Amino acid sequence: MNPHHHHHKVHLAPRTFGFISTVAHPVGLEREVARQIRVACTIRRRDVGGTMLVLGSSMGYGLASRITATFGYGMKTLGVAFDRPHRGGRTATAGWYNTAHFHRLARMEDLYADTLIGDAFSRECLEETLERVARDLGPLDYLIYSLAAPRRTDPVTGEVYQSVLKAVGKPHPVKMINTDSFEITEGVFEAASEDEVRQTVGVMGGADLRRWSAALMERGLLKPGARILAFSYIGPDVTHPIYRDGSIGMAKQDLESACRDINSQLESQLGGLCRTVVAKSIVTQSSAAIPAIALYISLVYRIMKEKGLHETAIEQMRRLFREHIAPGKTPKLDAEGRVRLDEFELREDVQAEVRERWDAITTERVPELCDIAGYKEDFMRLFGFQVKGVDYTLPVRIDMDL
Repeated sequence: MNPHHHHHKVHLAPRTFGFISTVAHPVGLEREVARQIRVACTIRRRDVGGTMLVLGSSMGYGLASRITATFGYGMKTLGVAFDRPHRGGRTATAGWYNTAHFHRLARMEDLYADTLIGDAFSRECLEETLERVARDLGPLDYLIYSLAAPRRTDPVTGEVYQSVLKAVGKPHPVKMINTDSFEITEGVFEAASEDEVRQTVGVMGGADLRRWSAALMERGLLKPGARILAFSYIGPDVTHPIYRDGSIGMAKQDLESACRDINSQLESQLGGLCRTVVAKSIVTQSSAAIPAIALYISLVYRIMKEKGLHETAIEQMRRLFREHIAPGKTPKLDAEGRVRLDEFELREDVQAEVRERWDAITTERVPELCDIAGYKEDFMRLFGFQVKGVDYTLPVRIDMDL
C-alpha cells in the first residue's frame, strides 16, 4: 500500500438489483468474517495442520469451509475466487473484502492464507494454481469445490456455456415472493430446451471438477488419503420441479456422478475419497436468484428457528468437519454415497409444516408465516449491510489490498 495515497472515505448504502447488491460494505463484512472465525475457533484443533485448496473461496460455503480449516484445524489454505478490487468510487466485490479480512486475521496468527483472483474455469488459472500449490503447500489433504457461476468457457473447445434456471419437460406453475414488496405471486417456470439443459450441465455440472482432479493427480499434488468435496443441494419436495428436477438439478446430478467416478479413482490410487456434500438451504447470491427458493427459504427459516434447528453456513461447515471430514474421520454417507447436512431441514415434521404453509401462503399472511426479516437480513449481510454493531452513518475506506 502506498502511504502517500490519500485514503478518502465514502458513505456507503446498499444498491440492490434483484438478487445482488453492487455495493459492498467492508466494515460490515469484517464483522461477518470475524463472527465466522469465532465459530470455527470453538473446534480448537489448531495443531492438526494440513493443506487445502478451495475453488470458489470468497463467499458462502467455500469461505466458511476455508475459515473452518484454518481457524479450527490450523490448515494452510489457498483459495481461487473471481472477485474484483475497488475501482474509482465503486466498492470491491463482497468476496474481495471477505478474502482481505480473512487473510489479515489468519496471517496475524501466523496461519498461511492466500488467494488467486481468477476464473477457475480457465486453463491459465488452473496452471497458475497448480504452480502455487506445488510451491507453497505441497500435496493437498483437501480440495473443496464450491463454484457457482452463470457461464463457463470450455477450456478445450472454447464453447461458452450459459446456465439457465428452468424446469425440465413441461412448464411448471410456481409460487414466488417478491423480496422487495413481499408480495406473493403465481408464476410459471418455463421448460428448458435440450440445448439449455446441456449448457447448464456444462457450467454447473462435473466437467470442471473432473479437470481439476485429473490435473492434481497427474502432478502428484494429492496426498495419500486426500479428500475432495463438492457442494450440492437437493432441497425439499416443494422445490423439486424447479430445482432438483429442473435444469440446475440435472447439473447437480452430473456433478454427483463425476464425484462417484473420481472417488473410485482416488480410492484405488491414493486411498482417498471424493464426495458430494448436500447442504441445507441458505441465502446466497445463487439461491436468491431462484424464484420460489426465496419463498421456501423464508418459510423454512421460520420453522427451523422455531424448532431450534437453524444453522448458518459456518455452523454447517463446523459440523461437516467435526462429524464427517476432519482428519481421522470417516464420513457418514446416504444410500447414494453423499454426505448429508440437510437432514434437519428435511425432517418430516419440518417439511410437513413447510407444505402446509406453502399451500396457505398469501401476501397477507407473509408476516405470520415467513421469516421475511431473517431472509432479508441474511441477504443484506452477504454484502456487509444490516450487521449488528456497525454504524452505517460513518464513512469508510473502500480500498483494500488482499
